[in-house]
Amino acid sequence: MRILVKRAKPKAPRTPRTRMHITKGDVVVVISGDDKGKRGKVLRVLPKQGRVVVEGVNMSKRHRKARTQDEQSQIVDFAAPLAASKVMLIDPKQDRPTRVRRRVDNEGKIERIAVRSGEPIPRNR
Repeated sequence: MRILVKRAKPKAPRTPRTRMHITKGDVVVVISGDDKGKRGKVLRVLPKQGRVVVEGVNMSKRHRKARTQDEQSQIVDFAAPLAASKVMLIDPKQDRPTRVRRRVDNEGKIERIAVRSGEPIPRNR
């Protein structure tokens, strides 16, 4: 007769945080998908998933049940996350989409540089 041995489940691999070129409060434009060309402000950044939530982009509907008898059930619109690679930052000088470069300034802090114009992009936190 064989002895049954309880084996430990293998752990799921940890997803590393991706380095994000976008922060909360930035104005971005969608470069691909159904919402291509739309501009919006970044509401949330999800670095573990590599996704961002942009105001007015990738809208989804959710049916919400009434919690009390006084309240009414409703359908709620909300902005769903989309991949950070599908959005581009807006260059503050030319008001056009640009890639982002990183540079260490004189104080030792990392600043974002717009590739299109070479201007530094301030962080809006």
